[in-house]
Amino acid sequence: MTTDRIRLEVVVGSVRSGRFGPVVADWFVRLAQDDPRFEISLLDLAVADLPADHTDSPQAQRFRSRVDAADAFVFVTPEYNHGYPAALKNAVDTAKEEWRGKPVGFVSYGGLSGGLRATEQLRQVVAEVHMVSVRQTVSFHRARKRFDADGHTDDGAAIDGHARLLEQLAWWADAVRGVRSHRPYPG
Repeated sequence: MTTDRIRLEVVVGSVRSGRFGPVVADWFVRLAQDDPRFEISLLDLAVADLPADHTDSPQAQRFRSRVDAADAFVFVTPEYNHGYPAALKNAVDTAKEEWRGKPVGFVSYGGLSGGLRATEQLRQVVAEVHMVSVRQTVSFHRARKRFDADGHTDDGAAIDGHARLLEQLAWWADAVRGVRSHRPYPG
C-alpha cells in the first residue's frame, strides 16, 4: 500500500446549457477536500471538448492522460429520460485501458428518482471497461430544491452518503493501486 494521496477525479457528466451538475459537483468537492487522503480534481466534460466520433485528438489525449493518472473517480450524473447523458458515455468510450482496475462512485441528481436509474445503467457500462463501482451512492431527488443559493445542502442522507462513498473509494483505491504499481491489470 502506498502512502501517496489518492488522485480522485470528479467528473461532471452533463454538458447541457443551464445544467445543475456543477452545483452538485462543487458541493461534493468542497466536502471531499476536508479528507486528507485525497488529491481532488474536477474534470468537467463541458470543457473537455471530446470528439463524438472518438477520433484521436489533442483533447482526447489530454483526457486519457488525466484518466490514466487518476486512482479513483466520482461520476456526477443527472438522469435524462431515464438514462445518463450521452457526454458521459462518450467520455467512458474515449478511454479504455486507462479506466481499468480503478474504483468509481456515483453522485446522481434528478427528479423523483434522484438519478438512480442513470447510476444503475452506468454500473453496467463501467463494468465493461473493468472499473470497480463502489456500492455507496449519493443521490439528490428534486435536486434544485435541495441546495441553497450558495450551493450548500442540509440533506443528511447525502452528507452521510458522501462520507461513506469516500471511505469505499479509499479502500478500493489503496487496494488496487498497490497491485497496479507492480502488475498491470490483465484486461
